[in-house]
Amino acid sequence: MPMSGPKKTKKRWFMLFLLFILTAINYLDRTNMAVAASSMSQDLGFNAATMGLLFSAFSWSYGLMQIPGGWFIERFGSRIAYTASLFFWSLFTMFMGIGRSFAALFGIRLAIGAAEAPAFPTNSRVVATWFPSHERATATSIYTAGEFIGLAFLTPVLFWILENYGWREIFYVTGFVGIVASFFWYFLYRDPGAKSGANEAELAYIRKGGGLGSQASEKQKITWSQVTELFKHRQLLGIYLGQFANTSTMFFFLTWFPTYLVMSKNLPLLKAGIYAVIPYIGALIGVLLGGYWSDSMLRHGSSLSKARKLPIICGLLCSMTIMSANYFDSLNAIITVMAIAFFGQGMAAIVWSTVGDVAPSHSVGLAGGVFNFIGNLAGIITPIVIGFIVQATGSFVGAMIFVGCVAALGVFSFIFIVGDIHRIEG
Repeated sequence: MPMSGPKKTKKRWFMLFLLFILTAINYLDRTNMAVAASSMSQDLGFNAATMGLLFSAFSWSYGLMQIPGGWFIERFGSRIAYTASLFFWSLFTMFMGIGRSFAALFGIRLAIGAAEAPAFPTNSRVVATWFPSHERATATSIYTAGEFIGLAFLTPVLFWILENYGWREIFYVTGFVGIVASFFWYFLYRDPGAKSGANEAELAYIRKGGGLGSQASEKQKITWSQVTELFKHRQLLGIYLGQFANTSTMFFFLTWFPTYLVMSKNLPLLKAGIYAVIPYIGALIGVLLGGYWSDSMLRHGSSLSKARKLPIICGLLCSMTIMSANYFDSLNAIITVMAIAFFGQGMAAIVWSTVGDVAPSHSVGLAGGVFNFIGNLAGIITPIVIGFIVQATGSFVGAMIFVGCVAALGVFSFIFIVGDIHRIEG
């Protein structure tokens, strides 16, 4: 009988576990202000429009720093980029606890957004380097699940801290956790290669399946022609627009949703924290189902385009149902609608894997930065628009219509603009 080769290691799954933990921390640091918002606004005298501007501050700098963040990743690699990003955004998060004016808090949120800019492009780069194509959507869905597991199970903890200690302590606790995690990432993460702990069988498996593998260790020189190239292709432009649409739903839940429950439904803080868990669990189920469904279609012979686009389109259609919350008075019915909408947002989150599928192999980190820049313009627009709608009308009815219509724009983009999904080589 012929000798079989050594069994491949599973180091890629350990690296994915690290991404999962860091993504959970990332989203706690994005949503902690949503939990603190009702108490913060009362303590500091902020109205809804002012809070909308404060919510948006993160995304102004986060979006603007995406392309520089992508350059930083390509220049210094995933290990250094994530370490620096996590350490500084966590440090600035702790500073939020000492802010006492709109100007100070706005400036600190700008700093948090700038520091977080390399995080998700690094996630995309790590998955593209460590995973073959047929595992990439599953890997993306697993680290993305970290967003919602952290939100679902730790949001009530944040409300408990708020109830028993105050809104400032929320920022002290979440910031400290991130600083500790930054050291674990630095000492544990490695790109694929001889020092990564992966054997040659696993490295060959990654390369054969289209993973970038050891190419990730090569420092890239970024030129303006590479940047402009990322705006010339129909597939990428459609993907950018789809991410903008999906991110709009997400930012409603990350910013205004807890306040919606407290202000619009008159829920006490701890009860709002408990009800807020249900849509987060819906999003968790959606993101896991989306990744599994996409890769399962690939394994059963579907085209890459069908396997990626179908779950994304179905997810965005589910997100559009958020508009129906305007027609229910029952809290249970409204929470069910919200769970369906956030389930859809989670399912469509595999749009991140399409960046690794489509971007030129020499610009995956940079493309992730551009993609996240366009997508997170929604983080600027959505909180401000909702804040002014609530301030002007005294209700969230117009806000639900706005979020649903933007989700419909994403459906249009993936049906009519994106076209065939394949890697752009140039």
